[in-house]
Amino acid sequence: MRHGHVPTSAVLLITASVLCFTLLDTITKFTTRLYPVSVLVWARYLVQLVAMLLWLGPSMRTSLLHTRRLPMQLVRAMLLLFSSLLFVSALRALPLADATAINYSTPVLVILLAVVILHERMTRARIAFVVAGIAGMILIVQPGSEVFHGGSLYAIGAACCYALYQILTRLLAGENPRVLLFYPALLGTIIMSALAPGFDWPASMPWQHVMLIIIGGLFGTLGHFLFILAFRHAPASALTPFTYMQLLWATLLGWIVYNEFPDAYTLIGMAVIAVSGLLITVHERRRAQQLALPDPITVD
Repeated sequence: MRHGHVPTSAVLLITASVLCFTLLDTITKFTTRLYPVSVLVWARYLVQLVAMLLWLGPSMRTSLLHTRRLPMQLVRAMLLLFSSLLFVSALRALPLADATAINYSTPVLVILLAVVILHERMTRARIAFVVAGIAGMILIVQPGSEVFHGGSLYAIGAACCYALYQILTRLLAGENPRVLLFYPALLGTIIMSALAPGFDWPASMPWQHVMLIIIGGLFGTLGHFLFILAFRHAPASALTPFTYMQLLWATLLGWIVYNEFPDAYTLIGMAVIAVSGLLITVHERRRAQQLALPDPITVD
């Protein structure tokens, strides 16, 4: 497949995927006003696990657990669980668009972590993108203002955990992508179920809210499924720029559902994060292509 061509089907799939994630976040933000974060995260992982067992269980069976690097799979799953807990906590306090934008600072954090953990070289271009991404985050968080509170710190913590999760995903590149999806759902459900007796469970929950939580979990599972389908049609490096559509979805749904429209500083910060993230993607893609080129043959 030529990297220069991105099929329309892949673009539609990835755009629909991030819309599913935004719908999940929109529903989650509403339910955080009514129920504890721990209960919502437990329900989200349980729904995802059940959906994946129904979807993949009949065909893959025990192959869903087949991995050559179990400890790394477990650590990776734990990082995603921590990221989920922190991000849902952030949604309770922050506007939808703000929380989403801070979470999209992950590519900047991935570069920093890749230098530390994977010993990748910090080029001038990478330094510029990192500085720009951090500047965009500062514009959104606005340290020293009323905006800078626990919600922002939760969102930054979620982005850090998700960046580490992506680094481990790189190290597990040879694993089956469906297995990579299954382990976080399995471990997240087991851990949250083990902790469930200590949760602050609501005395009652209307069936409408139960259905809303289930629908949110299904949106999350569908989003992951569409991601897999998209990657079958185009390389990840070509699809990443289109994931930034989630910033648009989050802004629109936050405005329509919660009447939360970002202020000027937040809009500028979102734009800076999006542009720096897109430029990182283009730069890394070109760099990978250059490294893949054979050395020129010289004739004495």
